[in-house]
Amino acid sequence: MIKQELIQRSPVRIFEKSIHGGLRAGEIGVIASPSGVGKTAVLVQIALDKLLQGKKVIHVSFTQHTGYVLAWYEDIFDEFISKKNLENTREVKNEVVKNRVLMNFNQDGMSGDQILKSLRAMIVEGGFRAEAIIVDGFDFSRMERERLEKTRAFAAELGIEFWYSCTIKGEGPGFDKRNIPILIKDYMDLIEVVIVLEPRPDHIELSVSKDRDAYNPESMALKLDPRTLLILEG
Repeated sequence: MIKQELIQRSPVRIFEKSIHGGLRAGEIGVIASPSGVGKTAVLVQIALDKLLQGKKVIHVSFTQHTGYVLAWYEDIFDEFISKKNLENTREVKNEVVKNRVLMNFNQDGMSGDQILKSLRAMIVEGGFRAEAIIVDGFDFSRMERERLEKTRAFAAELGIEFWYSCTIKGEGPGFDKRNIPILIKDYMDLIEVVIVLEPRPDHIELSVSKDRDAYNPESMALKLDPRTLLILEG
């Protein structure tokens, strides 16, 4: 299978169609679930899809060293191509690596302003014109409205889409009646898309809790393979 066909037939096309073409420049999306359900795998597949299209991506991790994140990309890429019989695998992987930057931050050690300054240095001064930023492992229980407002303004200024993971913790209710994580419910005016991962007996279901002004629209008809964590058609 040639790369262009792989892009066209990717389940990420269905993912994007379910949220009206995917995130747009300046928008923020959130993938939410309890720990260990597959948020990082979904974010990596969103990133890989963009990388295969020749777009640049910055992956920011707050909980894992870059070596661990790199292993996620390697594993997901290898699983992906093993199922698709992709041609020129080495050439494609080299292109992916060239267009991807991995960054690791400590939420205790750096302020939101310092992180945005580092990202600006990479994108503007460094000339790495990323179209998407993946933010994994950020603790939303410590989010402040001003910080998210500044992130959104940064995204709009530079024409970048932001995808966050959000881990649902604790034993109490994790979601409100709209299936929005309680941790982020006060920021819905700043977040365009919320996707929730829900474990089922034989798969992990992806559902849209928010798509711009609509809450709980039609099903995405997508799921994760519990073994490989690849996105599959439902």
